[in-house]
Amino acid sequence: MTNRNSNGAANDKNKLVARLYKFAAENNHIDPYLFDYYDVKRGLRNKDGTGVLVGLTQVGDVQGYVLENGKKVPVEGRLRYRGIDVEDIAEACQKEKRFGFEEVCFLLLFGKLPTRKELDIFCEILWKSRYLENSFVEDVILKQPSKNIMNKLARCILSCYSYEENPDDLSVNSVLSRCIDLIAQVPVFVAYSYMAKRHYIDHESLHIHLPKEDHSTAECLLHMIRPDCSFTRAEAEILDLALILHAEHGGGNNSTFVTRVATSSGTDTYSAIAAGVGALKGPKHGGANIKVEEMVENIKANVPNWEDEKAVKEYLEKILDKEAFDGAGLIYGMGHAVYTLSDPRAVLLKKKAEELARIKNMENEFHLYDTIEKMTKELFAERKGRKDICANVDLYSGLVYKMLGIPKDLYTPIFAIARMPGWCAHSLEELISGGKIIRPAYRTLFQINKYKPLSER
Repeated sequence: MTNRNSNGAANDKNKLVARLYKFAAENNHIDPYLFDYYDVKRGLRNKDGTGVLVGLTQVGDVQGYVLENGKKVPVEGRLRYRGIDVEDIAEACQKEKRFGFEEVCFLLLFGKLPTRKELDIFCEILWKSRYLENSFVEDVILKQPSKNIMNKLARCILSCYSYEENPDDLSVNSVLSRCIDLIAQVPVFVAYSYMAKRHYIDHESLHIHLPKEDHSTAECLLHMIRPDCSFTRAEAEILDLALILHAEHGGGNNSTFVTRVATSSGTDTYSAIAAGVGALKGPKHGGANIKVEEMVENIKANVPNWEDEKAVKEYLEKILDKEAFDGAGLIYGMGHAVYTLSDPRAVLLKKKAEELARIKNMENEFHLYDTIEKMTKELFAERKGRKDICANVDLYSGLVYKMLGIPKDLYTPIFAIARMPGWCAHSLEELISGGKIIRPAYRTLFQINKYKPLSER
């Protein structure tokens, strides 16, 4: 009886939607001309591509151009965390042969580089905070698996609210403590959610591994997502680099801005961070690395000889002309809203990807990505006269994850793991310094109408 009623309601709903669809489409369409007419900054961006200034931050800075006499001038990209160049952080960690993501977390949260003692204490706190209550694992994760790990991650974060005595306490100490717990536990949420999906939805064996106390975040993640828990030092190091490079990207990126907007309302930390997760999921943001791999697989299927640069270029032209792949006319992994000549994250990750490709005997695969980057630059120079387009981090992050044997389901969740300290730092900054709810203006376009009684319609 219940099933019949449910099915009947669903059929009625589908019929109603089908009949009224045209009204929804017509009454929600806005002529693109009107955005220019009213000088609306679509996407909060000016016509020259520069961002509209909507806030101040001391957390991170993204530089891809400079303004000279009011004109946008492309420059090599720079990314700084609390004023420190991310390249310097990554290079120092690699030189000292140590993992650096935890140091970056400390820097973003507290605004200073840790001493050795402070870093050791911080890492120990993270280790101890990773262990989840059995009831949380069973009730929140295992009993309700999801086919999408990002949605499941958001639910896990929101569920933390119910496991805290006073989750609406927004004192700085409480928020900081909450942030440290989230940074520690989100990798576990992701790993266990993936294992639940793998078992209950994909019908594979269930593996739940406890985190190890002496592991870095990168090591912990590899340990938990691999059935045999095994990984090499080189694998953990390149994953650590990916985490470092994705940890923060200024206050204006979509998910961080969403987090700040939510925080400005006075909502709890979990709700604010979960909002950021929802924004990151989108294929125009954190989900772009999946689109890159899908595009590359499409190129492989249609270009038999990957080493034929001319053939690759011709197929990329078809993609730009909306005649191939998904019809969007986008070459995923190329171009960025801020970076022009180079994305420092892509530069660093590409270098390590090439090294890993040699280890994994996947050099042909790496060269295809390199060809895509090179040919896209040529196409934009020839067709649009643009020399300010560069590979972004998404072009090579998916390749790195693929070479590490990381399933596609985890590409964007790993981005979320990495971005957690950045979101937390911005949420804290907004809480302390924001003061006002973020509420931009929208211009109304409808005409004033009179209400018609139901009997007269």
